[in-house]
Amino acid sequence: MKTIPLGSTDLHVTRLCYGAMRISGSWDKDKVDAAAIERGIKSLESAVEAGYTFIDHADIYGDTTCETIHGLALDRHPEWREQLVVATKCGIRFEDEPPGTPHRYDFSGEHIRWSVDESLKRLKLERIDLYQLHRPDWLADPEEVASALIEIHKAGKVRYFGVSNFRPSLVSAIQSALPFPLVSNQVEIHFLRLNTFEDGTLDQCLEKKMTPLAWSPLAGGRLGAALSEKSPLPQSERDVAAVARLRPVLAEVANAYSTTPLAVLLAWQMRHPSKIIPILGSVRPDVIRDAAKADDITLDRDSWYRILRAARGEKLA
Repeated sequence: MKTIPLGSTDLHVTRLCYGAMRISGSWDKDKVDAAAIERGIKSLESAVEAGYTFIDHADIYGDTTCETIHGLALDRHPEWREQLVVATKCGIRFEDEPPGTPHRYDFSGEHIRWSVDESLKRLKLERIDLYQLHRPDWLADPEEVASALIEIHKAGKVRYFGVSNFRPSLVSAIQSALPFPLVSNQVEIHFLRLNTFEDGTLDQCLEKKMTPLAWSPLAGGRLGAALSEKSPLPQSERDVAAVARLRPVLAEVANAYSTTPLAVLLAWQMRHPSKIIPILGSVRPDVIRDAAKADDITLDRDSWYRILRAARGEKLA
């Protein structure tokens, strides 16, 4: 798989990222047994075999177990320590952790410093390549956040930093307190959610040379299931209508490029000049391989706009 620079750095990553959110098979760590761990390792192996070397985690995925599975996979594949670029995230805290506390977001310096150490232990890494602040904390103090990031960077625990789900104004506020650039913003992008093209998020990525990482590029699997005409997942009437418009257009374009509708769907995102990197989160080897075909496609402008028109369901202004 081809690679591109991550943001303005000299670190190169694959043009598609493998998202490890589902590899444990459960959000209840007590249900993640030896068989589940083995399935998770197999999912990572399928991704690496298909060419993905950029892997996305978060401390909350699988209630910490997805990072743990990654660490166990490294025991089996020590060569991955040099081959893979590993990203993870912090900042979301669930209800009753510890008991009596609410579901909340936490960018306090104390929590950031504690979280990075815990992720390093689970991942069995000495340094995280990309560390991202997860959901925006309403009480985030840019100076406090910057102090924690600077500290863990100087300690050699993190190579580069990014954010996730941040509005452009909060990116600017945090960046103003940092001596080094934020290199990514991980946001939801798919045909059923196109707001990042209009709300300034992708414009800011272009301006600041940040890489947009697209989570849920298949709309949580809804698009993949619907466009392949397999058992569709629950969808709203609006989404059903959008898929009905998209299916023939994606099939037509896929035929023109001798590829699959799924690959076209992802290549559409990758065509944007901000160099969007879709995060593919399937645990199915066939889908993992199919999605990787997007790396070989560069859509022409007419095809790109034909697909956009179908997704929007209305003419451009």
